[in-house]
Amino acid sequence: MSDKKDSKIKLVFCWHMHQPQYLDPSSGKYRLPWTYLHAIKDYVDMAAHLEEVPGARSVVNFTPTLIEQIEDYAQEVHDFLDVGRPINDPMLDALASPVLPDSVDERLQLAENCLKANHERLVAIYPQFQLLADMVHWMRKRPDSANYFNDQFLADILVWYHLAWLGETVRRTDERVEHLMEKGSNFSLRERRLLMAVIGDLLAGIIPRYKKLADEGIVELSMTPYAHPIMPLMLDINSAKDAMPDVELPRFEQYPDGANRVRWHVEKGLEVFENAFGRKPVGVWPSEGGISEDTVRILDEYGFKWTASGETVLANSLRKQYGHDVSALKEWLHMPYDLFDTQMAGFFRDDGLSDSIGFKYHKWHGDDAVADFINNVLNIADQCGGGNCNVVSVILDGENAWEYYPANGWYFLSALFRELAEHPRIHLATYEELLERDDVVSLPLSDMAAGSWVYGTFSTWIGEKDKNRGWEMLYDAKKCFDEVLESRQLTDERIAAIERQLAVCEGSDWCWWFGEYNPEGSVSDFERLYRRQLVALYQLMGESPPDFLSHRFARVIGSPATGGVMRMGQEASEA
Repeated sequence: MSDKKDSKIKLVFCWHMHQPQYLDPSSGKYRLPWTYLHAIKDYVDMAAHLEEVPGARSVVNFTPTLIEQIEDYAQEVHDFLDVGRPINDPMLDALASPVLPDSVDERLQLAENCLKANHERLVAIYPQFQLLADMVHWMRKRPDSANYFNDQFLADILVWYHLAWLGETVRRTDERVEHLMEKGSNFSLRERRLLMAVIGDLLAGIIPRYKKLADEGIVELSMTPYAHPIMPLMLDINSAKDAMPDVELPRFEQYPDGANRVRWHVEKGLEVFENAFGRKPVGVWPSEGGISEDTVRILDEYGFKWTASGETVLANSLRKQYGHDVSALKEWLHMPYDLFDTQMAGFFRDDGLSDSIGFKYHKWHGDDAVADFINNVLNIADQCGGGNCNVVSVILDGENAWEYYPANGWYFLSALFRELAEHPRIHLATYEELLERDDVVSLPLSDMAAGSWVYGTFSTWIGEKDKNRGWEMLYDAKKCFDEVLESRQLTDERIAAIERQLAVCEGSDWCWWFGEYNPEGSVSDFERLYRRQLVALYQLMGESPPDFLSHRFARVIGSPATGGVMRMGQEASEA
């Protein structure tokens, strides 16, 4: 313990950066562009905000599958610019391709793909982009008219699509981008390649920038197990009943050898993380804050010092420990916990503060939002009264909210870090720092209720017909995996490839999208890619994929907030 003491309330931001594996193993191409688009917009902007403000601090969490994809994209853009090697992302490849599609269907699809962005924040604010978008809308009603949209139209809309997805800090500082935006139209192949060079520089700089921020003590880098699996469900499918006693579970008793699969994800995650950042992480954000006693015990085996989850998980755990509801006593939330007989501390998300950033403040003026946020933090400080309750955790996705903010959250985030860093009653901290302070007191937590940061349950991943079907398909694949590895003599290289592909299929993102809550386009994209990932697994094992992988199984009827990419910490009450 250090002798650091102050009376300020300790505030920790934990930004969770995650994208699933979008690479289609059958084609070797990225099916969706979200990794590189969020990279050049959100991961770049967050780094810039933290670099800009003296005294800024944050925990930043990169998932290993995201790290691998960022590094792959950076290499692909480098190879394209250096030796002309094609890029395995159709949108990025089209941006700088000398030859654009000829067929009407391909041209229309490419133009349509360039409109997959928040219209209000990323399209309408640029008159040139809005004009091109209007032309696409007109073209939708007259598909044959696509013949009349020439290569220059496609080149211009591709450039504007990528300009719109750049981080606000990039648009404000990069002279190459300023030139392109001022020109506005009739972009040449040379100018498209110039934009590709900008993108390549941004992608190549992400990992080194965050490593430097960590070296300087501005950022604490944490990790998540490799492919973002829901570990409690892999360890014990019945753990879903902790928070949902009446949940309908998939038609199997347990996921086979789940403990060793969880250990594989942790070990592979550590390998990828340490190769990227040159350090071992002190803490781990379990995928979706999915936690249980069994999960904590496995994480403890690897020497992690802290983990975190959602507010409702803590409330449910305290209810188990004390036999009555203590959730109304907010002081219980704002402190770390010693997790039973392990060496790990647990921190828990303040849902109100976190969800205000994720779902509310994008509608506010930036200064008003920051003032409201700080006022709420000070209210917590006043309620704590200088006691043990002095740690506030704000945990949310580090990329998905900003598309809904003006200027990618530039006004809000700039003011937020500046005002907090200078505030006399607030101390921006990291979890690693808090573990070394003797003015941060932990309470014992002897019972852990299994759950996630979404509602305190696993309802986002299990319990509906389509989500359960996703688990059943994975279960069948895992049984086949076990049989193949037991019965065949395979090379170490082959086994490693099969294990990694199984891990991709075990990721949480697939079942997140299944179910009636989500919008049709996203469900279709993820359902199709999930089946492709399972097909690839069977093929790697030398087995014929089951016929059911040829048929769509997920229903779609929903229209959730933020397009379904985020959930609030607590379910909205029914009025």
